[in-house]
Amino acid sequence: MNMQDRKKLKLEELGRISEKEFAAAEKTPLIIVLDNIRSLNNIGSVFRTSDAFRIEKIYLCGITAKPPHRDIHKTALGATETVEWEHVEDTVELILRLNDEGVETYAIEQAENSISLLDFRPSKTYKTAIVMGNEVEGVQQDVIYACKGVIEVPQIGTKHSLNISVCTGVVVWDLFSKLNK
Repeated sequence: MNMQDRKKLKLEELGRISEKEFAAAEKTPLIIVLDNIRSLNNIGSVFRTSDAFRIEKIYLCGITAKPPHRDIHKTALGATETVEWEHVEDTVELILRLNDEGVETYAIEQAENSISLLDFRPSKTYKTAIVMGNEVEGVQQDVIYACKGVIEVPQIGTKHSLNISVCTGVVVWDLFSKLNK
């Protein structure tokens, strides 16, 4: 393989779908619930990741800001126009409703009896919702209790957490790859 075989692709060479095609396309059966996220940049980054993997929907809960907002747009790069989203005040009520609708709900958190992301297998029959928590407090305890289970991202360094947008990217990529095997 020579150097010309590894040249970066130009935007027009990537073959991306249009916003209209995105709206009509089959979505990955994943739902992201943002539980009281403070950082507008984190919210925008989650939208961008959700667009990249055609996530079905994002729920913005509690104090989580909603579009349109300049700082969300700065990192979302237009993904707020493609990814379906809804603001819901009470995260627990949302989780209970999703449970009733047959969605498998999981908090992404470090908790007793959590399932390692390495071992977790998303259902190919039911939709999966992942709950991402606040930058300081994590997922609220009552939200964890309402979820079907808890998934933990294994970490082997000295820090005990990941940035919420980074963690979302790790979890979404893992679930997307497992759903598409």
